Amino acid sequence: MDYVRTPEHRFDQLPGFDFEPQYLALSSGLRMHYIDEGSRDGEAVLLLHGQPTWSYLYRTMVPPLSAKGLRVIAPDLVGFGRSDKPTLRSSHTVRNHIGWLGELLHALDLQRVTLVAQDWGGPIGLGALVAAPDRFSRIVAANTTMHTAAPSLKDRLGWACHDTGDGRVSVAAALLDYQRMTQELPELAPSLFVQGATARDISTHELVAYDAPFPDESFCAGPRQLPLMMGLTPSSECARRNTKTLASLGAFSGSLLTAYSDGDPSTRGWDDILYGACPSARFRQRITLEGAGHFLQEDVGPAFADAIAHFVEATPSV
Repeated sequence: MDYVRTPEHRFDQLPGFDFEPQYLALSSGLRMHYIDEGSRDGEAVLLLHGQPTWSYLYRTMVPPLSAKGLRVIAPDLVGFGRSDKPTLRSSHTVRNHIGWLGELLHALDLQRVTLVAQDWGGPIGLGALVAAPDRFSRIVAANTTMHTAAPSLKDRLGWACHDTGDGRVSVAAALLDYQRMTQELPELAPSLFVQGATARDISTHELVAYDAPFPDESFCAGPRQLPLMMGLTPSSECARRNTKTLASLGAFSGSLLTAYSDGDPSTRGWDDILYGACPSARFRQRITLEGAGHFLQEDVGPAFADAIAHFVEATPSV
């Protein structure tokens, strides 16, 4: 698999990000980066980012979670952050991303995992969960979507995406505009999307950190391709996989927390859907994090970390 590797100097002296990098050699020959902080004897919390961010997104959450005695693991999806970046867009499939994450779970032999899934962390992380359910005890779903374009989603989503039943699909203009922008920008800068989807003003140094993994266009196949894979039609790979994943979550016997922000129209309604998808969960809770946009880690990171830690403490492992 052809790939590029971001030079290490691009990650020098990033504000608030002094974690020791860890790397896993995948079976494909790619190298996957992850943060691994806290007690190895603590319960594992797996923090998953989405598009177009990387583990830098969780920099204010890793220390308070590890201070609670938890083992905190924050990988960079392949194509993002310090992980290798396949140069062919066709390398970026939902199946591949689920498989790459599954290799990390297996290599670290993670058990009793609390999955924290935001943005693409939902389709990828929950896909990995249903592939190896015995490894997971809890789900924290936060500002993530699981697009299936099913007719039953009509009138349930902030940004519509559903089959109308007559061979057509109704998709919100805002969703298509986002997808279009990721393809039309001559230079893809993640910082543009991060600042545009947060409530607070991100500092210049922090914005530079989000762009650090992508020196030029040859590094951008992942962030360019994932928006095209969102599952906006029922027959797309992502929609079909999400449909199977949601059905499989019906048997999940761990605990579920939905922690969505009050300022993210792009994911509005998905907390209800994911809450309803886990009827067998032994414990289900819903909270709303106020004053935050799509990237709630940037707006209310410490409060989000506190909610996760409390959830882990209050619910049993399976």
